[in-house]
Amino acid sequence: MADQREIGEAQRAAATAGVAVSRETLERLVLYVDLLRRWNPTKNLVAPATLAAVWTRHIADCLQLVKFVPAGRIWVDLGSGAGLPGLVIAAALADQPGARIHCVESKLGKAAFLREAARIMKVPATIHAARIEDVVANWHGPVDVVTARALAPLTELITLSHDLLKTGAIGLFLKGQDVARELTEAAKYWTLDPVLTPSATDSQARIVTLRNAAPVPS
Repeated sequence: MADQREIGEAQRAAATAGVAVSRETLERLVLYVDLLRRWNPTKNLVAPATLAAVWTRHIADCLQLVKFVPAGRIWVDLGSGAGLPGLVIAAALADQPGARIHCVESKLGKAAFLREAARIMKVPATIHAARIEDVVANWHGPVDVVTARALAPLTELITLSHDLLKTGAIGLFLKGQDVARELTEAAKYWTLDPVLTPSATDSQARIVTLRNAAPVPS
């Protein structure tokens, strides 16, 4: 038991390295991980094999996004699924005045998990159990950041988020080793000025930052 506790503490330390994480934020993340492990067998929130390294595989991967837009307060997470990165961001920003993270998830079972996790964690998250297209089309109010992780190719992500991006929101999309191919494909339809940053958790992964995107003239 002691060995498992030490492993867990080591993973938490690795996950929060390089990111200023308060004791309160860490407590919220511990609650989240516990809920994820308990709900996963019935809701299939993440691949079961990744739970053994949940802090380094999932939490750290999402937590690094906070550094990209430190002044961002209104975030919209598309296709939140298990709340990665939406609920992790919400845990990190819970003590910031005006912070609000909108998690968009059309699958009702996963949306139920998101609501319960947000309630227990006491984080500023609003859960939208609806299609992304419907939420974005009916959006009112400012947005600072749009995120997505393991949701869709960049061409589709830009299409889904364009109405928010064109208002000044910054897109932060976590992508894997195929990011160059996805950017080449997206450039057929969108004029982009992307910034690619190596992920802190995967040497082959990149975080794509988009500050503007315009349709390629037909």
